[in-house]
Amino acid sequence: MLHRFCFAVLMLFAALPAQADELRPGYLELTQLDTQQWKLVWKAPVLGGLATRTRPAFPEFCSQSPPQARVEGAVLVAESRLTCTKDLAGAQVGLAGMDAAFTDALLRVAPLGRPIQTTRLTQQTTMVTVATVPDAWEVARSYFVLGVEHILTGYDHLLFVIALVLLLGRISPVIKAATAFTVAHSLTLVGSTLGLVGLAQAPVEALVALSIVFLAVEIAKQKPGDPGLTERLPWLVAFLFGLLHGFGFAGALREIGLPESDVPTALLTFNLGVEAGQLAIVAAVVAIIALTRRLRPQTLRPATLTATYAIGITASFWFIERLVS
Repeated sequence: MLHRFCFAVLMLFAALPAQADELRPGYLELTQLDTQQWKLVWKAPVLGGLATRTRPAFPEFCSQSPPQARVEGAVLVAESRLTCTKDLAGAQVGLAGMDAAFTDALLRVAPLGRPIQTTRLTQQTTMVTVATVPDAWEVARSYFVLGVEHILTGYDHLLFVIALVLLLGRISPVIKAATAFTVAHSLTLVGSTLGLVGLAQAPVEALVALSIVFLAVEIAKQKPGDPGLTERLPWLVAFLFGLLHGFGFAGALREIGLPESDVPTALLTFNLGVEAGQLAIVAAVVAIIALTRRLRPQTLRPATLTATYAIGITASFWFIERLVS
């Protein structure tokens, strides 16, 4: 069982993008200024096709001023004004060219005197109808899904969780470490997003990759009766590295954007989404290890080492790449 899992992991590594944590969604925001004027903000990651293949789409009764564009890191940011001769309520807005992109986008519509509407745009749903009375749970649902997607497609965070479970192996220490990791990255995610603490994103991303290398080395050196640092103090190691990963989550959330009037809801549900994705990963790997230990215990260590070397090599490449880029 575990050797099949490790083979699947190896196939996943072969398909991973060079930039482990860059498949992030775009962000389209429409904020009403008066009866006819809307401010349009479009943020699109360069990787994934959004920046080059998509553009904001709106009704024919709206005209757009020339966009003022700039590049912030790996994200294109374009601002413009829409002049609409009719109310947008009941009309469709979204993104043209979404079917050629490799990631999704978050749409936020903030009309005057009405609740904010937040919706995810995907290849299957490129346009949405502006609601007269938006669902109050839209922000919570959208950011929860974004959190789940980020842990599952943020491959460096994903590999850290997998490596942690492979190292500890059993449910009790895994629960302690996962709890410490959760508490730590929640602290730095909230603090960094709200501007209370902060670190430059480039060294954070490099250190996140280094944290995966550290766990891979711990697994490779693992010997019965001679526990390493992480095995002796799993909660402490997970907590310290969790602080780093929280800064990484915050960087992704800053690029997506936060609805100004719904920051607490967005932060809470994004973090809950991250936790839901993390728990799913932990449960899956723990179950596979338990089944392998019961059915084919002699394959457990070789399969674990196979996955470990693949994880370590991949993370080492990311670390070097992030240092020189």
